[in-house]
Amino acid sequence: MSHTAHIRSHRKPRRSASTIAMRAGVAGGVLSTLAVAGASGSANAAEPVTQTLELPTLTADLASQVAQSADATQQAAATYQLQAERDAAAAHAAKEAKADLAHAKKKAEEAKKKKAAEEAARKQEAAERASRSTARATLTSASTSTSSSDTGSSASTGSGSSSAGSSTSSSSTATGSAAAVVSFVRAQIGDAYVSGGTGPSSWDCSGLVQAAFKQIGVDLPRVSQDQSTAGTQVGLDSLQPGDILYWGGAGSAYHVGVYVGDGMFVGAQNSSTGVVEKPLSYDPPSGAVRVL
Repeated sequence: MSHTAHIRSHRKPRRSASTIAMRAGVAGGVLSTLAVAGASGSANAAEPVTQTLELPTLTADLASQVAQSADATQQAAATYQLQAERDAAAAHAAKEAKADLAHAKKKAEEAKKKKAAEEAARKQEAAERASRSTARATLTSASTSTSSSDTGSSASTGSGSSSAGSSTSSSSTATGSAAAVVSFVRAQIGDAYVSGGTGPSSWDCSGLVQAAFKQIGVDLPRVSQDQSTAGTQVGLDSLQPGDILYWGGAGSAYHVGVYVGDGMFVGAQNSSTGVVEKPLSYDPPSGAVRVL
């Protein structure tokens, strides 16, 4: 035995089993905690927390921006389409307006030409009537002069002059080719008078006469002056249906018509009356020629 064994302060106290076990448990718990902490720290070091938490947020923002951009693009496309439709409608309206304006101008021009033609026809008609009056006055003067120089034939001359409007000794019944001529001109009654007209629904005086004889195979000159000398001169007291009447001098006539019998004639008179059937007294002719 040690020489200090009997001194209590120098002896180490014995540890109990429970104390040792408790301390071992505490130490084990601490070690476990450190191990878990270390493992957690290693896991965090391998995968940063920042990326794991923020990536979903960034992805959602990007999707929202893409959706907004798509909406903006769609709205812009719709706006462009609407503007294009408006521009097309405006262009179409302008085109129609231009066409309407051109049509209106054309109608106005046609109306102006028609009015001018009617005015010219009225002037021509007035000139023709004045010329006829002059021709009748000349014929009357010539007839009076003849009566004064030959008293023996004055009665005969007077009878011939008075018969110009009545044709008392003329034939009233058309036959053969003359009947065809009469039928043709009467069929045109009511048609319009147009200077230079040759049918089929508008005529001037010589155009009507020429067409009436052409349909029976007789070719006549085109104008009144030449038609007034195209056949044999006949007296106005010996007229027969189908004879050509003329106003003015033979070879210088300004108007022609067709005698149809019973003191009547058919002619394309003027733009106011058109083709009409009138008695000889309506406008007594200057002379007549027979081609049939």
